[in-house]
Amino acid sequence: MPILRNCELRVPEGQLWMLLGPNGSGKSTLLKILAGLLNPTCGTVYVDRPKSFVFQNPDHQIVMPTVEADVAFGLGKFNLTAEEVQNRVSKALDSVGMSRYLKRPVQTLSGGQKQRVAIAGALAESCKVLLLDELTTFLDEKDQVGVIKAVKNSVATEQVAALWVTHRLDELKYADGAFCMEDGRIVMQMDGSSIANFLRNR
Repeated sequence: MPILRNCELRVPEGQLWMLLGPNGSGKSTLLKILAGLLNPTCGTVYVDRPKSFVFQNPDHQIVMPTVEADVAFGLGKFNLTAEEVQNRVSKALDSVGMSRYLKRPVQTLSGGQKQRVAIAGALAESCKVLLLDELTTFLDEKDQVGVIKAVKNSVATEQVAALWVTHRLDELKYADGAFCMEDGRIVMQMDGSSIANFLRNR
């Protein structure tokens, strides 16, 4: 029996869209297929490249001892000068509000700050599609808001299309649109005005 069926979605550049649904509805599976971490058994997947995936737990993604070194880590696969690397790192950290932590050891950061460093690492690679898997699951309320606002700011600034998997309805107020999943299908799509009406009527 297939996990996903007839899933079609489009996220415009410069916008943050949420992917909602109950546990087991297929949200994370769909996100990992879009990221290339899982291969579908049939069908066609097309994602504008380059794309980046940010894990639920930043400790699964951060590998270097300092903020600067970690954001620069993924740039080793590109043929960049030291100046170009430095410029990309600075721009990415600025977009998520972490510029003043450039030299900080990663182990001294809060969970939300680590998550923003992971997002900066993705942006430094000049990704055009950002795939985010329940980033606020392990964070306190203050860090939750900080991470969402950092993503919202960087998506608009860098003209990135971002898809954020969540089960928290209160995070919808930060979204430009949303898709709802049930039993492996996209069953509803909401634009900004539809989300506003939905939240008012909760």
